[in-house]
Amino acid sequence: MISLPRWLLASTSLSALCLTVIASAPFRTYAQNSTQTVFPDVEPNYWAQPFIRGLALRNVITGYPDGTYRPEQTIERDEFAAIIRQAFDQQPVRQIASGAVYKDVPANYWATNAIEEAYQQGFMAGYPGGYFRPRQEVTKVEAIVALTRGLDLTPATSTAPATTAPRRQQRAKRPILFFPLAITSLMQPLMVPPAQAETPPTTASTATPQRPASVLISETYKDANQIPQYAVGSVATATQKNIVVNYPNSNVLNPNQPATRAEVAALIYQTLVAQGKIEPIAINTPAYQYIVRTNNTSQNSQ
Repeated sequence: MISLPRWLLASTSLSALCLTVIASAPFRTYAQNSTQTVFPDVEPNYWAQPFIRGLALRNVITGYPDGTYRPEQTIERDEFAAIIRQAFDQQPVRQIASGAVYKDVPANYWATNAIEEAYQQGFMAGYPGGYFRPRQEVTKVEAIVALTRGLDLTPATSTAPATTAPRRQQRAKRPILFFPLAITSLMQPLMVPPAQAETPPTTASTATPQRPASVLISETYKDANQIPQYAVGSVATATQKNIVVNYPNSNVLNPNQPATRAEVAALIYQTLVAQGKIEPIAINTPAYQYIVRTNNTSQNSQ
């Protein structure tokens, strides 16, 4: 048997170790940073594809373990809370009492933290008796109300830029959370129930008064009479800010129907556009025609 010098053996071992580390590094990096942005059930010509892909690129939404997004699946309150958590960093405006939990949201429930934050930031609230109803479907109008109230959005005027309430200081950015794709089906929208909705503070404005909210929505939506009274102001505000997206008819809101994952993606995306946090979708994309616009909005040209 040939005996090799110790220095040669050590050098050979070190080289092999370096090759092993170099070979494994790309796989480890890819696993940590890769994000699915293309889903087999969201084809390029699907009406909400630009909204879904835009949010997926920013890790706001995810798909399921089988790689699908399931855009036509309705969204529930727990899922909606989780998506809100990923999309917005708002300073809490109220606190949950120490030890207080919803009776139907166990401490180890996958969306517990998201639900608590959605409540504390003013996006959502529970129901009488201490219940949150995490698996309850979220209607489209409930999702709109949650976004406008949680973000303190106020109507624009016809003669001046949109007036906004004092901005709450944003929290430091948290690490992006990746939910198991199966969880996404559970992550259903959390909105503020009518009876517990809170009216955000507003600032005084010297601009000429705008059209009443009821007039604006009646001129914009064919089914305006189906919008609950408590939501009229929020819908008018969201409409003026080009947050509302209606498919296949831009003038039909379908306010009381359960929102789909595609519809919520569109609403969240347009809300981020209204905040100046994301680029508007291109005018020449089919999806652009479904963004609702009014004659006096200050953001008509995106």
